[in-house]
Amino acid sequence: MLAAYITHAECARHEMGPEHPECPERLAAIHDHLLVKGLLDYMIWYDAPLATVEQLARAHSALHVHEILAASPAEGHRQIDPDTRMNPFTVNAALRAAGAAVLATDLVLAGEVPAAFCCVRPPGHHAERAAAMGFCFFNNVAVGIRHALDVHGLQRVALVDFDVHHGNGSEDILRGDERVLMCSIFEKDLYPFSGGECNDANMVNVGLPTRSGSDAFRHAVTHSWLPALAAFRPQLIYVSAGFDGHREDDMGNLGLVEADYGWVTQQLMAVARQHCQGRVISCLEGGYVLSPLARSAAAHVRVLIGAD
Repeated sequence: MLAAYITHAECARHEMGPEHPECPERLAAIHDHLLVKGLLDYMIWYDAPLATVEQLARAHSALHVHEILAASPAEGHRQIDPDTRMNPFTVNAALRAAGAAVLATDLVLAGEVPAAFCCVRPPGHHAERAAAMGFCFFNNVAVGIRHALDVHGLQRVALVDFDVHHGNGSEDILRGDERVLMCSIFEKDLYPFSGGECNDANMVNVGLPTRSGSDAFRHAVTHSWLPALAAFRPQLIYVSAGFDGHREDDMGNLGLVEADYGWVTQQLMAVARQHCQGRVISCLEGGYVLSPLARSAAAHVRVLIGAD
């Protein structure tokens, strides 16, 4: 059965100014590389719908949703935080990015596809319940997770986040929710300088020192993530797929390579096959140098869709 590839042209119309690392070209680089490698032959293309206010409000406060929707500038840019800006197309791009996670959830749980990759932007895992930050406006993966729980009635959903930055927004929204297990690995002492202080039972945070490299990353997955996931027995797995831990990406300094992203996806797919009929939904987060981003995303997608 073919997997889902969910994206939308409007996601490329959001931009935050010249030289901003979270640029529209990120999506084109991934798409072109997946195409060249033949991976799109194993996938069905879906256009991401616009998320509804009701869907967003399962993860965000009503005030936050209203403020983001109302903040759209008629022209130029509007500053949201020191490194996050809106242009006239940002709101629709953000709605499409969150809507992609909702559509992926519906498709996977209906059995129409076994897995999905949401190739969308802006990213989402820094967006907190009541705040946009860190290039993020709505928390795409959290919107999808709450849709799975509150609409489809799942009881146990896992989120794994391997972006180089801690997913503070996902933690803010999901901490304390016993229906969710969030496992994250990130570089310590890096933006947003969080992740080490949370003691909630449903959070498994592993902060790695700078230049930890592949061995430390794989050790953390093997000894922290996998036992927690096995005990939790998720019915569905979401991935916050950030590729900025790659050694060629200067947004972080973990020293990973594309083989690490393929390997971690293999581990997650094994858990998914054992506990949740192979159901995995991946949403793009970080990764800002185009060549390693495209190569790493392809390594991840190749395993996700069973083309390895």
